[in-house]
Amino acid sequence: MNRAAYLEQVIRKMHNGMIKVVTGLRRVGKTYLLFTLFYDYLRGTGVAEDHIIHLALDDRANKEFRNPDTLYNYVRARITDEKMYYVLLDEVQLVDEFEDVLNGFLHIPNADTYVTGSNAKFLSKDIITEFRGRGDQIHLYPLSFSEFLQDYEGSEEAAWREYSLYGGLPKLRAISDERDKAAYLESIFSETYLKDILERNDVRNPSELSELLDYVASSVGGLSNPKKLSDTFKSVKQVSVHPDTIKSYLDYFEDSFLISRAVRYDIKGKRYINTPCKYYFTDVGLRNARLHFRQYEETHIMENVIYNELCARGYAVDVGVVEVTEQTAESKKTQKQLEVDFVCNRGSSRVYVQSALSIPDAQKERQEQRPLERTGDSFKKIIIAKDIPTHYNDSGILILNLLDFLRNADSLNG
Repeated sequence: MNRAAYLEQVIRKMHNGMIKVVTGLRRVGKTYLLFTLFYDYLRGTGVAEDHIIHLALDDRANKEFRNPDTLYNYVRARITDEKMYYVLLDEVQLVDEFEDVLNGFLHIPNADTYVTGSNAKFLSKDIITEFRGRGDQIHLYPLSFSEFLQDYEGSEEAAWREYSLYGGLPKLRAISDERDKAAYLESIFSETYLKDILERNDVRNPSELSELLDYVASSVGGLSNPKKLSDTFKSVKQVSVHPDTIKSYLDYFEDSFLISRAVRYDIKGKRYINTPCKYYFTDVGLRNARLHFRQYEETHIMENVIYNELCARGYAVDVGVVEVTEQTAESKKTQKQLEVDFVCNRGSSRVYVQSALSIPDAQKERQEQRPLERTGDSFKKIIIAKDIPTHYNDSGILILNLLDFLRNADSLNG
């Protein structure tokens, strides 16, 4: 499997004087990126094998190196000349005081260090702070649709159906039977992701956390907040769960990279609106598996896939709000909020994106482009739709076919 974009990131960060930290959802391919793709790259560029120090710390055979002093001394002893050495450590959180050990490696001038991990710290957006400003993160996502297509045998439409149903976890590429795909996703959800979250955070009421996960999965892309979810528990389950507890549970899901939160942004007021916000699953296959594949709603799944793709392309993605004043039939002025699905910022550039499963007529097109026209600025505006060819409409808005968008990393610049 060629994950060229991520390998390019690793290569770009070589020799930068920082610890390279590969983060991401479990089973997403962090080990493969370092121990196969990057290792092969190093060997292919002439790095001698004895100058690549690689240890899988979750391997029983390497248990002794989970001792911080043993690991540190081993690496130091392997460095016997002034040439560059590459230190690759998988599941480094199994080492006590690993932060101190890694910071120690920073003092070795000819050691370039790369690590993966899966504990609360490594499955957290705050991991880089552990290295006192000398850590550099490479965040790995499940396979994008374009990566999924690389060895796919079949039409793009069939690929989209499979991808939108089972998602992009790399292991699925080796599973052909759909029943086995579903069983794999359901199994790792309960035995890996959910179990990790419960154990890592010492959750006292696992049934509440599990039910909250069901609510988030069933309402993906809908506006929500802890208070609203707390009220749902009370009305549906007749159970009282404090909003602060709900917030903690949501934080656990985010820290495991299972879900991601998109905050609302007032485009004209240029300010963030703290609540409510939207939650998306990092992998739609896991979302569908959580609901036992009973709630396949292509509109919401497509929106989720677009969100993930935008994030993987390096955009910071918010949910846009446009405040407008309208006049009623009785000549009264009313304030109304229009929603832009995604406000995408990367560096100094911004793109507004709407997600529309279909645009059957001019009325639907006007409905989708109305919030874009009311932003009051000249940033690029795009409507991504599934069943329509890519073109610019009469208002200068790019109508971008979904598969064109997903296939081409530069599609937003078209």
